Amino acid sequence: MTAHYSLRKRIMITGGAGFLGSHLCDRLLGDGHDVLCVDNFFTGTKDNIIHLMGNPHFELIRHDVTFPLYVEVDEIYNLACPASPIHYQFDPVQTTKTSVHGAINMLGLAKRTKAKIFPASTSEVYGDPAVHPQTEDYWGHVNPIGQRSCYDEGKRCAETLFFDYHRQHKLHIKVARIFNTYGPRMHPNDGRVVSNFIVQALKGEPITIYGDGSQTRSFCYVDDLIDAFVRLMNTPDDVTGPVNIGNPGEFTIKQLAEKVVEMTGSSSRISYEPLPSDDPTQRQPDITLAKERLGWEPTITLETGLAKTIPYFDALLRKNSVVIDHGV
Repeated sequence: MTAHYSLRKRIMITGGAGFLGSHLCDRLLGDGHDVLCVDNFFTGTKDNIIHLMGNPHFELIRHDVTFPLYVEVDEIYNLACPASPIHYQFDPVQTTKTSVHGAINMLGLAKRTKAKIFPASTSEVYGDPAVHPQTEDYWGHVNPIGQRSCYDEGKRCAETLFFDYHRQHKLHIKVARIFNTYGPRMHPNDGRVVSNFIVQALKGEPITIYGDGSQTRSFCYVDDLIDAFVRLMNTPDDVTGPVNIGNPGEFTIKQLAEKVVEMTGSSSRISYEPLPSDDPTQRQPDITLAKERLGWEPTITLETGLAKTIPYFDALLRKNSVVIDHGV
């Protein structure tokens, strides 16, 4: 159904060709809006958005958010930043620049256009948490000089900038803290556990667990996450966040590995490697605020989500014979 012109928003998504960004493009176009996808293709790929290229309400710009961008928009979703350790540690200085300079440039654009702006923050702002599950008022336990700091501290600084622009310039901000998310279009080389385990299982390789596998994560399927994004953007102006968005169902890494092996019918065995530095031992969102202010909670179970994700990687491997670098 086509939206009436007066209801059609001009929405920009930075990092729009990435995993989350491409799904958000799909959702917003389906809701009847004009979508401007901005990406420098460091981790994003045109394959994620090729199906949208013929849509007259979709536009693509190759651009790096560390440089200013001059466009006219009503809303901005700032998702641009490598989000997996392999990618954000590849060029840590650029990762920090993307989080901080990118935030400054997008905030400047929002200030000029009076657009609402949504920054994709992260559960990494909590570091290796001393509070479990994590609530939005927890300040975190973060190493400011570790190998992960370029991402953790970059996102923490970005949150500071968003709230200072909100207080100083009255910008309408919607800050989301994203917990582990998975689904089709994840990068096969991103080094995250869901994609790693699925690819290793499909190839019959050992399932690599770092540490003893007792560390926990909470996994949210991408469709649930994108629904929360849109709900948060559409809340009243007094709802600024930060709001935890994720699935509170908690699993050990070993449980995830065993589930993936079972669902792929793989003969892979589990192998154990040393735990990387600053890797959090627990990660689980408290989503009370999201339930109260967004009327949202995830509905897709881990098993259902994996059943939607495994065929994507199976087709990708068969099509491209992808060479996987599992990294850290």
